[in-house]
Amino acid sequence: MGRSLKRRDSALIDAIEAVPPERFEGTVWRVAREHRDPCQCSASGGRWDDGTFDVLYTSLEQNGAIAEMYFHLARGQPVFPSRVRYRTHELAARLERSLKLLDLSALTKLGADPVQFGRLAYNERSVEYTRTQEIGEVAHFLEFDGLLVPNARWDCQNAVLFCDCVPIAQRAPVKDHGLIDWRAWEREHKPA
Repeated sequence: MGRSLKRRDSALIDAIEAVPPERFEGTVWRVAREHRDPCQCSASGGRWDDGTFDVLYTSLEQNGAIAEMYFHLARGQPVFPSRVRYRTHELAARLERSLKLLDLSALTKLGADPVQFGRLAYNERSVEYTRTQEIGEVAHFLEFDGLLVPNARWDCQNAVLFCDCVPIAQRAPVKDHGLIDWRAWEREHKPA
């Protein structure tokens, strides 16, 4: 089904159209599997994309990016995977027309359930992600170039870049901060 044929929630379109786009330029953080390009986009069907367009999930704080990956790697496993090798990357990013939703109350106004936000495992995403994916898809349809949204695992914001709207020059690697020592990070931060 093409983008022009997709049925969208008209109330959600109106609500998102009422939010003025904001410019963002700054440092973002990304955790990527070793040997993978940290700027490689995908249509993963994650929290903010329904799989119909490519995104790059990043965080405005290094520990925000690490906490997100830690949650997904540790969820549902009796022993944390010992051979998983991920690196932390600092990127420079620029969004000209971002949809900025600073907190859960902003998400609630768009129909997201704050009780479920960040609570469920990835395999239960259909319960939690449906509305946030709709928000992301409508923002993409309305030609926003990304989202600034709450991080579900850390007290910070995430930047979700819509890759077809953000040229590669506006999402560039700055520094590879090396391999993550998951056990040391876990000891120091004791995530929930």
